[in-house]
Amino acid sequence: MSAQSHTTAKDQGADGGDRVAMIGAGYWAQFQVEGWRDAGAPLVAIANRHLVNAEALAQRYGVPKCYADVATMLDAERPTLVDVVLPPVAQESAVRAAIERGIPTICQKPFGTDLKQAQAMTEMAEAAGVPLVIHENFRFAPWFRELRRLIDDGFFGRLHGISFRLRPGDGQGPQAYLDRQPYFQTMPEFLVRETAVHFIDTFRFLMGEVVAVTARLRRLNPVILGEDAGILIFEFGDERTGLFDGNRLNEHPAKNMRRTMGEMWLEGERGVMRLDGNAQLWWMPHQGVEVEHIYDDGAGRGAFGGASTALQAHVLSHLHQRTPLQNSARDYLSNLYVQAAVYHSHTSGRRVMMASFDPHQPT
Repeated sequence: MSAQSHTTAKDQGADGGDRVAMIGAGYWAQFQVEGWRDAGAPLVAIANRHLVNAEALAQRYGVPKCYADVATMLDAERPTLVDVVLPPVAQESAVRAAIERGIPTICQKPFGTDLKQAQAMTEMAEAAGVPLVIHENFRFAPWFRELRRLIDDGFFGRLHGISFRLRPGDGQGPQAYLDRQPYFQTMPEFLVRETAVHFIDTFRFLMGEVVAVTARLRRLNPVILGEDAGILIFEFGDERTGLFDGNRLNEHPAKNMRRTMGEMWLEGERGVMRLDGNAQLWWMPHQGVEVEHIYDDGAGRGAFGGASTALQAHVLSHLHQRTPLQNSARDYLSNLYVQAAVYHSHTSGRRVMMASFDPHQPT
């Protein structure tokens, strides 16, 4: 089926509105159902191989139709946008079905089972001329958007450092993650592939492209197959540096440990901005006193300050008004190259220069 034989980014439903369909009904799907509702494009249907899970989610949020088969849903509903909310092992067939029908698609992260598959899906979408976006929403959290705005306004002067201390406190003991996302326990690559990649993307959003990486990873909880702690050092252009210090066992001061997942410091020639666990920003000018920086922190808008809604609204804006698109699959591959460099740095015990690093044949 050709890319033009089903629908295009400009097509709309009979009522003139968006027709968004979701594939997947796991733990994270609930947040994206809420995001589409809050973005003004409530779902028209959900497909999931376990139909009972789709029906439970649909009943909870008033989604009108459910399907056990992806192709059947796509052909019956003719959506203008598809949201693939599936684990990596199940993504490729769903993404392919949407792309073959010319339907703009959002794919959940982690993107693909490995870098090779992620690249193949990217190339498939590009060859078809169909937008493929990765649902990497941390950069859309209001605190990171505010920091980006301040950077663009020259608030910090010359930036020179960023650091994030991840401490969500949800990875302790034999029951870690079982009540929410049990597959976390068996991921051979866990902290970086599942969690730190959010901050690789956020650091790139705020500081620019990564030039070099040095990493040391650890496993603290013995029931976890992969790593759950690590120190990552990033180098950027203009002598800027970044530090990610993360583990999922310990906590940080916060009313809700998952709101920001930790604390951050952004440093420039004029002072330091600190993000605390309650999503408050605190500004300390050079040789001055720390004061709160007031901004709209997205309180009451859902997970991570409504980051899912903001990303989804961003995609709708791109499809309707052709506004610049962030997190296209092609752009997102840069995060996966850095992720591969992190793992290679750990296993080799070396600093990895991105310019000479081949993620397919690390040396």
